[in-house]
Amino acid sequence: MENQFFVDNDLLSDEALERKHRLETDPSFRTDHMKYLEGMEVISSDIRSKVINEMESYDETKYTARDVVAALESESCTIEGLKALLSPAAEPFLERMAQRARLETSKHFGNTVYLFTPLYIANYCENYCVYCGFNCYNKIRRMKLSAEQIEREMKVIADSGMEEILILTGESRAQSDVEYIGNACRLARKYFRMVGLEIYPVNTDEYRYLHKCGADYVTVFQETYDSGKYETLHLAGHKRVWPYRFDAQERALMGGMRGVAFSALLGLSDFRKDALATALHAYYLQRKYPHAEISLSCPRLRPIINNDKINPLDVSESRLCQIICAYRIFLPFAGITVSSRESASFRNGIVKIAATKVSAGVSTGIGDHESKYSGKETDAAQGDEQFEIDDNRSLDKMYTDISGEGLQPVLNDYLYV
Repeated sequence: MENQFFVDNDLLSDEALERKHRLETDPSFRTDHMKYLEGMEVISSDIRSKVINEMESYDETKYTARDVVAALESESCTIEGLKALLSPAAEPFLERMAQRARLETSKHFGNTVYLFTPLYIANYCENYCVYCGFNCYNKIRRMKLSAEQIEREMKVIADSGMEEILILTGESRAQSDVEYIGNACRLARKYFRMVGLEIYPVNTDEYRYLHKCGADYVTVFQETYDSGKYETLHLAGHKRVWPYRFDAQERALMGGMRGVAFSALLGLSDFRKDALATALHAYYLQRKYPHAEISLSCPRLRPIINNDKINPLDVSESRLCQIICAYRIFLPFAGITVSSRESASFRNGIVKIAATKVSAGVSTGIGDHESKYSGKETDAAQGDEQFEIDDNRSLDKMYTDISGEGLQPVLNDYLYV
């Protein structure tokens, strides 16, 4: 990850430059990434220890072709089977893995593919994460949408036919507090049947409040489950506290959320171990909360503004396909989302095998849906994007392409009664 700390230093104050330099070069200057900060809820749960013990003991080199075949021929996939399917020994069996994954997907999801779109309502952030375009030291156009602007963006999206929205913010309580996010959820309920959140982790009572405001599910990227690597990538801010982030999905379920989604950002650390930990995090939590709707996301690193060196250099498309197929075989009931970070051709292929949900009409910038959807320039202020997307198809185009593959696009399958 060459040049990973680059920002436009000429635009930073001397004090900010000094602090940034200290954070990058002096580990003793950083806070303890395993220590909770004031106000962070601590819950009693054994899931974290189970996941990390399995991840740390995982030796990918010990698995053979025989182990992979045994996993593929077993009626249900065990944890050992998952480890085999994620190992290098499984790479020659990718076609067989895809066939098994397609069978499991068909049994549990039919030929349906769910569609949604993300809406970024603010890009202010108080964290220094070296790979993220929103990080607090990156000189970008910051913006927070007003309630009126949020509603206008939502109406534009809803008018396109979309029925599910994922609301996102940068991780700044000061600029995007829980009340602000809750109000966005209330507005979303006017236009959409399904409302998801991808925000900074909060406490159980705050998740309960957001659920009452209209949120159905919560997505949290752990980024990497390797706490040592995590420490070197998250140098400042609340996100630096690794265990608080890990327990976010469980707090969300304790707060009444119907569903939770899990993800590692593949390419930050050992992608096989991160994929294993992600799947086990979802597995153990579903065993503890069997009513919960569980889903997995499978993002790879993408270039960000002011840093074009950040790329998924060690996670090829074939390896990404291996991971997604292993997820499906191990967790046949789980939803699997593949985002617009990936190419149209990859997404067209993977929805026929294992993925069950894709985004459409995507923008990772702030306040630009009106211009994006209409094709006309507007005088509305806009904020910079979090990362570059690869697949920029509209909802209509995505719907047509999925139908053309013999699949059934689904905009919503949930009704409140």
